[in-house]
Amino acid sequence: MNEKALMQRCLDLARNGAGMVNPNPMVGCVIVRNGKIVGEGFHKQFGGPHAEIFAIMQAGRKTRGSTLFVNLEPCAHFGKTPPCADAVVKAGISKAVIASKDPNPLTNGKGIKRLREAGISVKTGVMQKEAELLNEKFFKFLNKGVPFVGIKLAQTIDGRIADRAGTSKWITSGESRTEAHRLRSEYDAIMVGANTVKFDDPELTVRLAGRRNPVRIVVDGFLSLTADRKIFNTKKSPTWILTSDSAVKKNYRKIQKLIGKGVRVLAVSSSTELSPDSILDTLAAEGISSVLLEGGASLVAPFIKQSLADILYLFTAPKILGGGLDGIKFKDPYILNRHLALEISGLKRIKNDILIEARFIKKQKSR
Repeated sequence: MNEKALMQRCLDLARNGAGMVNPNPMVGCVIVRNGKIVGEGFHKQFGGPHAEIFAIMQAGRKTRGSTLFVNLEPCAHFGKTPPCADAVVKAGISKAVIASKDPNPLTNGKGIKRLREAGISVKTGVMQKEAELLNEKFFKFLNKGVPFVGIKLAQTIDGRIADRAGTSKWITSGESRTEAHRLRSEYDAIMVGANTVKFDDPELTVRLAGRRNPVRIVVDGFLSLTADRKIFNTKKSPTWILTSDSAVKKNYRKIQKLIGKGVRVLAVSSSTELSPDSILDTLAAEGISSVLLEGGASLVAPFIKQSLADILYLFTAPKILGGGLDGIKFKDPYILNRHLALEISGLKRIKNDILIEARFIKKQKSR
């Protein structure tokens, strides 16, 4: 097996940690000796041993004089686990092939330096682009200091997310909804607007065994919602409300009731119309590296218009309503020759629905 094939194996192994390790990156590791794989591993859960440790444990004494392949630089600091770079050195590995440096300032280059100082030959950059795409949420947050933003919409084939009465259950199939739960689990947070909570009363939890629930975030500039909504039951998953300074001053009793239910209330700005910039800055300060927006149109549109969205997950069902609610609607729509462009990065049929993954390719706003 050549280096690319072995690194591809690392990436395939790493994906097994999807929805269970975030906000940590997905990492896979392969150890090779005399042309044969003697150990493999991947990061299985947040706070648990890293990929290198599992691979070293599986290889046992065969690590001596072996080559280690890993898609991200071994960590060089004490966190929830000891430094993996030290474990690699102790295992007697003679060469390390690494796809990408770790952008975390606690490690960035230090893991590689530790290996080289111990006499281990290190090669970097093998399938670097693919490795960084796999962990794009992690890389964006650490490189730019702002959360990765995904948008999920479920619509009819004529572009409606609900009928004229506001009913949206269910536009897509059960299989598509299962896929949507998988997506949720791969983000640190899921965010909706106050109207979505008011009219749909969603729980926004992940109904897949072994997958992590994201933080549930409600954007409610007026603090208009009552505390009896399902999303404010924090036993399954934490809930935050992002609101305004003025709403906080006017709703002391409601805030105390929400806090009593375990809800965090965060004042984002003085205006009741919370800007996408202020929302993302608040989330970044709280350590949220990725957020999935699930509606509604008034919440989603500003993120798209201001070039703050990274990817769109568009679930489309073969149904026609001929009217109803739009998933994306701008107050000032574009004309055709000045449209916002996207690039299709994935296309999947789910039973009778279609899932389109499309990346926003308009130049991102500098932050």
